[in-house]
Amino acid sequence: MKKIKLCLTFVLAGMLLLSCNKTKNNAEENKKETTVVEKREIWTKDEANQWYANQPWMVGANYNPSTAINQLEMWQAESFDPKRIDQELGWAEGIGMNVMRVYLHDLLHKQDAAGLYERMDTFLGIAEKHHIKILFVLFDSCWDPFPALGKQRAPKPHTHNSGWVQSPGQKVLQDEKEYPRLEKYVRETVSKFKDDQRVLGWDVWNEPDNMTGPSYEAIEIKNKVDLVLSLLPKVFVWARESNPSQPLTSGVWMGDWSDEAKMQPMHKLQIAQSDVISFHNYNTPQDFEKVIKQLQRYGKPLLCTEYMARPNGSTFEGFLPVARKYNVAMINWGLVDGKSQTKYAWDSWTKKYDAAPKVWFHEVFNNDGTPYIKAETDLIKKLTSEANKKN
Repeated sequence: MKKIKLCLTFVLAGMLLLSCNKTKNNAEENKKETTVVEKREIWTKDEANQWYANQPWMVGANYNPSTAINQLEMWQAESFDPKRIDQELGWAEGIGMNVMRVYLHDLLHKQDAAGLYERMDTFLGIAEKHHIKILFVLFDSCWDPFPALGKQRAPKPHTHNSGWVQSPGQKVLQDEKEYPRLEKYVRETVSKFKDDQRVLGWDVWNEPDNMTGPSYEAIEIKNKVDLVLSLLPKVFVWARESNPSQPLTSGVWMGDWSDEAKMQPMHKLQIAQSDVISFHNYNTPQDFEKVIKQLQRYGKPLLCTEYMARPNGSTFEGFLPVARKYNVAMINWGLVDGKSQTKYAWDSWTKKYDAAPKVWFHEVFNNDGTPYIKAETDLIKKLTSEANKKN
């Protein structure tokens, strides 16, 4: 009987010990999970400004190789063109550019995540060789809402961005069963490069409330903005919980930002969730300066991630001196004339062009690497050299 009692005592003690250990382990796991989330909050003003103080004055372009019509053709294995990328980034380096904004696509990850990451690493190696950092864009609401993998269509003659595609596409955006795949894309991609010093940051969604204007508005869904407004906060969470050392942002692009009360819910969300503030401006230098002053109230670094549409009055000579004055990073649209055809204006979707416009809309270089306007490239080189000269 004593032996039975003794055995029972040992069994109970063992069970108690296991229970305690399990409770301890669960507590540690919960603590670990909490720590991961807490480790990466939205940056404070001080954190954001400290990061920015360690950067040069950033001037660069939205980059898509001249050999690619869109982000799918840029990155897919059969059309990825490191030789051309090396050449074109060399031209950018030659005029003092030190940053490029580059679009990814969720379908590339679905197709071949490992291959995509290998090509991203190759691309980042080329960029580093030319002293250029990369701001990656994860999602985009602009242009064709029906992206498809594989061989991309040929450019429509004389038409601005005739083959650019949205990410996610319209069908995926409407199907919540696809969202776990989007989450996987964001988490895995940001995690893969979260401590890579060649990556400047993550622009999580380009122009999320863009309804595509006359190009595709006839086939856009009416509730597109509502769907994106619901998904965008999740995207910020997925990216932030991947614990990147780089900042997250999503640029406001159209609207009145002078007063919080006048701002759209999307714009409030974008700015509230961004570690650094980014915005687009294709208007006049006066409007550009006005917008800078409006956004300064948030006390965080400002990055103009799209500008430069010559016929609109948005030019290098008009914008860059203003940006230098306020220490705003500047990333214009377009580097080299090519398959995206963005030397043509947005109105090329509604107005017939038979030849290149007298005044290019976007782009800095001809396809052979010569400047479209040498005075522009001389100015970029002069201003970046002065701003970033070694002490």
